[in-house]
Amino acid sequence: MTKPKRNKAATLLRLCLLAGTLDGIAALLMSYKVSPATVFQYIASGWFGKAAFTGGAAMVVYGIVFHYLIASCWSILLFVLYPGFKRIVINKYMVAVIFGLVIWLVMNLAVLPLTNVPKQTGGHVNILLILEGMGVLTICLGIPIALAADRYYNSRRWT
Repeated sequence: MTKPKRNKAATLLRLCLLAGTLDGIAALLMSYKVSPATVFQYIASGWFGKAAFTGGAAMVVYGIVFHYLIASCWSILLFVLYPGFKRIVINKYMVAVIFGLVIWLVMNLAVLPLTNVPKQTGGHVNILLILEGMGVLTICLGIPIALAADRYYNSRRWT
């Protein structure tokens, strides 16, 4: 029997949509006290600043687009880097945890401080929120990316 054909573009498209959707749902659930529109306006504020909160439906759409764009960038980057991680860390689930931690660290310590999102005041660190964020990114991005990449690179078809 011949091996099924691997289609990297189709695999990446499905992975980007899955990871973006899972992370978007998690963001909405974690922010249940505010409207979904506000969640996506917050994401749009990374580019547009405070104007995103008064921009209406257009800013919600920008937030959704930015959200999927960011999730897709991480999905593609880590999918491509997966074989290197797998050589160092043999267990694909440990790779998934590392991916979640890397995403959280880069986004929170490097990317978000450079954006226009409203800055937190008060100066205190909430370790539970940090762990929650890392956990969500591990579950919603790390695991899907690692599993999809593992399947793809092991010549199995991801459906």
